[in-house]
Amino acid sequence: MTASSSDPDSAASPDDDPAHYPGLPADEAERRALAHGWTTVRMVAPGTMLTMEHLEGRLNFEVEDGRVRRAWSG
Repeated sequence: MTASSSDPDSAASPDDDPAHYPGLPADEAERRALAHGWTTVRMVAPGTMLTMEHLEGRLNFEVEDGRVRRAWSG
């Protein structure tokens, strides 16, 4: 699942540390990320194959059992 804010032209990554997200429920983490200025939130299951493209402003969450296990930008 991917969520985006209302400003898709905002390309800069926010000053927000992805290390603050592991352990949070996925829905709460998504709300926080968008409120902190991330333009896109991508949630994936563990082991999901991903492309190597880097997207400024995107925060990625690896989610298992409804909780964020890992978070990284790009």
